[in-house]
Amino acid sequence: MSDAGSNGKVDAVILMGSDSDWEAMSACHELLDDLGVSHDVHVASAHRTPEKVLKIVSDGNANGVKVFICAAGMAAHLGGVVAAHAACPTIGVPMKGGMMDGLDALLSTVQMPPGVPVATVGVGRSGAKNAAILAAQIVGLVDAGVNENVAAWRRKQVDVVNEKDAKLRRSLG
Repeated sequence: MSDAGSNGKVDAVILMGSDSDWEAMSACHELLDDLGVSHDVHVASAHRTPEKVLKIVSDGNANGVKVFICAAGMAAHLGGVVAAHAACPTIGVPMKGGMMDGLDALLSTVQMPPGVPVATVGVGRSGAKNAAILAAQIVGLVDAGVNENVAAWRRKQVDVVNEKDAKLRRSLG
């Protein structure tokens, strides 16, 4: 799956350790689309397909990818492996599951040694959305169009909350 920009290159790469992560990560994909961030999506496991992970990162480095977004559960080593090899920021999205329902993945993703940062967002679908916004903010540093899309999206969020407040207040009389 690819949504390459007009120059055929992508600004972001979503990596998922399993296709079961797609249920949550589809929200990241959709929001990246809405924000105008060209991106690609792969299933690649840090443990089961390490060579594939390294090839995706190497290709991304060579082709100017600006951010990697990595979703993984349980041991959740994908973000750390990618960050160790990526020339750009890596965002980790811990997935629900395992014996601690995502807490284990959160701790595995966020606890990185100095020099190998993984920007970590919340667990699951809400984390996937925040990863898209953070990735768009990173891309927006060098792409004015994406930067404006993020600003417009934020303004829309204000309108949504204000509309919900007005609806609630009307219902209270």
